[in-house]
Amino acid sequence: MKAGVYPAGVTPFDAKGAIDFAALARLLAWFRAGECHGVVLAGTNGEGPSLSAVEKRDLVKAGVELAEGLEVVLGISTPSLDEAIWLCKQSYSAGAHAVLLMAPGFFRDASTDAIAKWYEAVLDKSPIGVLVYNFPGKTGITLPAETMHRLSKHHRMIGLKDSSGNRDNVAAYKQALEGTGKCLMVGNETLLVETLAAGWTGTISGAANLIPGWLSQVVREWPVDRESAETKFALIEPTLQAIRSCPQPASNKRILADLGVLPSPDVRLPLESPSLEQVGAPLNLVRSLVS
Repeated sequence: MKAGVYPAGVTPFDAKGAIDFAALARLLAWFRAGECHGVVLAGTNGEGPSLSAVEKRDLVKAGVELAEGLEVVLGISTPSLDEAIWLCKQSYSAGAHAVLLMAPGFFRDASTDAIAKWYEAVLDKSPIGVLVYNFPGKTGITLPAETMHRLSKHHRMIGLKDSSGNRDNVAAYKQALEGTGKCLMVGNETLLVETLAAGWTGTISGAANLIPGWLSQVVREWPVDRESAETKFALIEPTLQAIRSCPQPASNKRILADLGVLPSPDVRLPLESPSLEQVGAPLNLVRSLVS
């Protein structure tokens, strides 16, 4: 994967609760205008656990057709080994760039070795590159650096995303993948500069739904003008903190609707859409950045 920003894209829904593909086209155009390198669909910010496997298949197919230069990655969040493999195959058939595979969270009591074997079973049968996703806050499963190193030996493992917010992983994961040529993507945007300084690749970011251009500038400028990149990051850091203080993806959808990027802020139960007043702080900060 290229160095850069991959928004963890929200999934737009229409008035009947189905995926709104026209709104998806507008969202992807917003990401292209922000000079993002790609997009993750049906991830945690895309309400992936609320989507059926068939909906994910249809979403990645439509996403590839509408991408116009964006690399499309499908988020896979299921404890079912067969479903994960099926979605890998569907993503490959659709022409996606990769998949982002979350640990099988229901089985949080499984041993570290068994979790690694689950990943290896998917990797063995996947025709497409796999990003390993560490998000213990959602899955209850922590993937240690030793597991990342073990999985990095598989040719289908192309890199990792870490949304743990654990600063210890910045150096540990970098060392685990050292010399492999595989990418390291951070999910917690407040660690973006820290991870870039440690040699990470970029970010798969929920906040990139709202300020894709600013985050893209930081990553793009980092190798050539670090001072400028750090200055821009300092400008957006309060906005990142405010965005992360509100429940995602519901708050992201509410703000995108207010900005006119999406026609509706609707989310699927059990999520609830916040009011404009509830997202007032991040909304005002985002408006000041994108106006």
